[in-house]
Amino acid sequence: MATLVDVARMAGVSVSTVSHVVNGTRPVNDATRQRVEEAIAAVDYRQDTVARALRRSRTDSVGLVVSDVSQPVFGEMVRGFEQEATAAGLTVLLANSGENAVHESRAVRTLTDRRVDGLVVAPVAHSLLAELEAISQRGTPVVVMDRLGSTNIDQVGVYNTEPTTDLVLHMVEHGHRRIGLVAGDLSVATMFERHLGYQKALSEAGIDYDPALVVTGSGMAEQTSLDMRDLLASAGRPTAVIAASTETAAGALRAAYALGMQCPTDFAFASFDGFAYPDLFRPTLTAVTQPARQVGATALKLLLSRLNGPDPGPFVTVRLHPSVDYRQSCGCQS
Repeated sequence: MATLVDVARMAGVSVSTVSHVVNGTRPVNDATRQRVEEAIAAVDYRQDTVARALRRSRTDSVGLVVSDVSQPVFGEMVRGFEQEATAAGLTVLLANSGENAVHESRAVRTLTDRRVDGLVVAPVAHSLLAELEAISQRGTPVVVMDRLGSTNIDQVGVYNTEPTTDLVLHMVEHGHRRIGLVAGDLSVATMFERHLGYQKALSEAGIDYDPALVVTGSGMAEQTSLDMRDLLASAGRPTAVIAASTETAAGALRAAYALGMQCPTDFAFASFDGFAYPDLFRPTLTAVTQPARQVGATALKLLLSRLNGPDPGPFVTVRLHPSVDYRQSCGCQS
């Protein structure tokens, strides 16, 4: 294997000059840099990243643990995170916890054992946030992404309560009074906040909260579909339905179509988080759209502020504003 000495000998420069070119530790004039780079290519020099990491106490890698990478919103967050990490010269180690707290804890331990420089986690239900706080206190920066809580860690996500309130009140404006919510798992922070927005809207509209119109549970499409069939087939079924996630939306729509029901003729429908290529759906679906890629990018920037800043200051919580696209499924004409 070629060494820095081999490169220096071929380029006719000192080993320290080669090191400055390779590591970017000091400016080198263009002509010398070109000779060094040509010598690197000629001898096929490969940097020993493990040794370099030991010398610098940095691995130039960051860990990212998401609860369900198959969900479009998390996929976009990963894309935003990875793009910012690549621009910063960092390698991303990605783990999928599968909405399982044990798997999440194992992934976090594995990544910290690999000495990642920082860690970003989109927590599952019943996540052990105290474990993440302990990692942060030991010196590895941690950022919580998407599912925010009360914790001494930097966080980034979106506003959940207000957009859900807007969706419900929009249904009220269309004349609906029996509005159902496919809430999913309320122990998940985002689902809890969206359920809170639903309750707030009903209160503002003077509508009594009816727990029979709220579908909770795992939030997975298959189970949601079964529960929604019972609700939609009941005598007191809702005339409008709001789903709290893409997964619950899939379950709700599957149940409706199995019963031969269509929106908006049989029920108005809207969702927090939609599907890719919404223009292909008929009717087009009303949905809250998160700036998911920006959430991921912001998570990486918060991490970098802890890694590179001499005094990053107190922990911060960043919330971004989603947008609402009103389409045909709620009764709108566009």
